[in-house]
Amino acid sequence: MERMRQLGQFFLFGFDGLEPNPHILRMIEERGIGGVILFSRNIRDPQQTARLIESLQDASETPLFIGIDEEGGPVSRLRPPFTAYPGNRAVGLSGSPELAYGFGRALAQELSAVGINLDFAPVLDVDTHRDNPVIGTRAFGDDPEEVAALGCALIRGLQENGVLACGKHFPGHGDTALDSHHDLPRLPHDKARLRGIELVPFARAIAAGVETLMTAHVVYTGIDPDRPATLSPRLIQGLLREELGFNGVVFSDDLEMKAVATPWGIEQSCVLALQAGVDILIVCHDPVAQEKGLHAVRRAVETGDLTRDQIEAALGRVLDLKRRRLGKPFKADPAVIRKHVGSEAHGKLAARMASYLEA
Repeated sequence: MERMRQLGQFFLFGFDGLEPNPHILRMIEERGIGGVILFSRNIRDPQQTARLIESLQDASETPLFIGIDEEGGPVSRLRPPFTAYPGNRAVGLSGSPELAYGFGRALAQELSAVGINLDFAPVLDVDTHRDNPVIGTRAFGDDPEEVAALGCALIRGLQENGVLACGKHFPGHGDTALDSHHDLPRLPHDKARLRGIELVPFARAIAAGVETLMTAHVVYTGIDPDRPATLSPRLIQGLLREELGFNGVVFSDDLEMKAVATPWGIEQSCVLALQAGVDILIVCHDPVAQEKGLHAVRRAVETGDLTRDQIEAALGRVLDLKRRRLGKPFKADPAVIRKHVGSEAHGKLAARMASYLEA
């Protein structure tokens, strides 16, 4: 792979349509992007989804990360006949790692049946702010130890059944009163506070072998008063990689979110995130922003703003994960889809989860 084209591996893009559009195909074939993120706009039914993903993978020289935000509950991109799961709060009310593992396994079976190999789940945020507008019931609960135990079980359920898990939002979005889609939250927390609450689930997930994590667009003024975690070397390279020892792949949250897009813009955000220790930059919507991000990273490499060591370390992590976990090219199998998507067993699991919300 030509060196400048390798830089495409640092990007995960979204796109419009139920089949690959010309823009996303060009990003894959000419720019060599590392993967795509799917939304409801890309999904009509399981068979169409599998064909879409097979077409995307066929267009790429290197296996693509095919990611989705499938948490169950309020953040779910899949609709029937995929199983509708209540999500993390139901698992939290159960207090059952066995149920959390089963939920992860069931998610993995349905996702992998159609070719999705990366789930941006579970939420490992601790729900400590009652007026949090963006986490709330997406979290397992407000006890760090319980969030850690249930999160680790869900991670195992996903990863032992063929789908990469991505714990989010490091180092924690659960204590904010602002939604980073619209504003830049700031918290006064220092390392002592984070170690006692927010970092507990992330540290346990790292020890349990989570392959990927996603950053929070949140400023922690006790550690870095100027930059949110996504753009902060102190939080990503320092706290996450050096102190917590995470050697896996780090995804940014969507860089079009206003928390970073308004103060820094897409081009500066892409470069700052890679400098901070992020490996893959997510740009979910705007093709123009996607192009700008690619060009900004290329310029930063040419000028030396991104060093050879930074690029090689990130590229090594990305390609190593793909080599170890993505395996052979995906081919749609109608029998596998029929077996797993919307199965009776998964429906019973969803009903069991829902029963804890109704108790």
